[in-house]
Amino acid sequence: MPDRPTARRPRAVVVGGSISGLFAAAALAEFADVTVVERDTLPEGPEPRRGVPQARHAHLVWSGGVKAFDELLPGLTAEIVANGARLVHIMGDMVSRAPNEIWFRRFTSTHHRNLVCSRDLLDAVIRTRVLADARITLRQNTTALALQGDQDRVTGVQVRTGDEELALPADLVVDASGRGSHAPRWLTGLGLPQVTEREVNAGVAYATRLYRAPGTAADSGFPLVNVQANAAKAPGRGGIIVPIEGDRWIVTLSGTRGGEPGPDPDTFTDFALALGDPVIGELIKDAEPLGEVATTRSTANRRRYYEKMRPWPDGFTVLGDAIAGYNPVYGHGLTVAAQCALSLRTVLRSTALTAPGTARRVQRAAARPVAAAWDLAVGQDAFYPGATDTPPNALERFLARFVDRAVATGARNPRALGALLDVMSLEKPATRLFSPDMLIPMLFGPKKPHLQGPPLTEPERKTAAPY
Repeated sequence: MPDRPTARRPRAVVVGGSISGLFAAAALAEFADVTVVERDTLPEGPEPRRGVPQARHAHLVWSGGVKAFDELLPGLTAEIVANGARLVHIMGDMVSRAPNEIWFRRFTSTHHRNLVCSRDLLDAVIRTRVLADARITLRQNTTALALQGDQDRVTGVQVRTGDEELALPADLVVDASGRGSHAPRWLTGLGLPQVTEREVNAGVAYATRLYRAPGTAADSGFPLVNVQANAAKAPGRGGIIVPIEGDRWIVTLSGTRGGEPGPDPDTFTDFALALGDPVIGELIKDAEPLGEVATTRSTANRRRYYEKMRPWPDGFTVLGDAIAGYNPVYGHGLTVAAQCALSLRTVLRSTALTAPGTARRVQRAAARPVAAAWDLAVGQDAFYPGATDTPPNALERFLARFVDRAVATGARNPRALGALLDVMSLEKPATRLFSPDMLIPMLFGPKKPHLQGPPLTEPERKTAAPY
């Protein structure tokens, strides 16, 4: 009896080999053979790569992202921790001043754990884990040029490797190429309308320097230290210390228009000392710097509303930063990347990858985590002078005042803090702020008094003192 022909697995192409693309590839491998197209050469280990210029600045993964990491790739968080990362209890292991200049008490009753390490380490562990899957193929030094197909269906992507151009056929093309995505141009090239875009740009500049963890801080589980900028006092200036692997601290300082930190290493500590609270400057003034100051101004919130486009072609979807990029101070980009990949997988578990309308369903599903992070970011940044051509309306101003009050309540009440962190971590929608856990403490208390300074203990300060 002749053998029956084996059905061909669907083929998918993912444009972009950064974290968003790798997570998308991991999600797709359950349903298709996947080719990841990456324009750069990816490093073998935890080393910098050209395609991630923001990698030198402070990163963290909120607890909503940690959960998504492990849903996509079981055990991934433990693997990252085993390579030197740290799960930090928020707020127990954090000293943080909110944008309204209220210090959070270090309550330990919440479940929220954020993942902190260098971006190089994070990329390396995820890259190794994903590319070990035999269903995923990496094409490095390959640039995506255009989509193949028409306005009804995308059938592949035109790429260039060296001097050679060729078409990679695909049942689904996923653009995960980040802020520099060419998807708007690709879609108009197929005859589709221009996607609606919005930008909210607080004009934030970042300056980052690595330090050797001073004293015995590396051995003591030193907390993150965060002084957030106040939009009501433009220019807004802030900073953060993130202890990472290798007995190092990443120190990132930020400032909006007229108050930007510069690349001069001689002014770095002075800028930190001049923040609304000098705690970061005090901790680094005698610490040993490791290298020069890295700067960036690529911090605007920019969103493309692909989910609202009519029509939308089958066989194409956009994920992660290619949909929306955020001011990095909020730390939501990595979490959204993982949650978008989960949205992709969820849709494909109920709908065939090649079925009509599947790509549109994926696009709409991915818009949900994107919108949650977007609302949190622009709800703050829209209040900086010059951030947007459309100033906040009455509803947005009301919501901003409510969030300020929620922060003030969470800073002093662990029940309210849990609700606030559920939203900030992208674990639950913003409606969680209107739950009894927030409203009862907000309206009736009891409330502890506000702290008058950073809740950094004397033993912690001593561990950070130079020998």
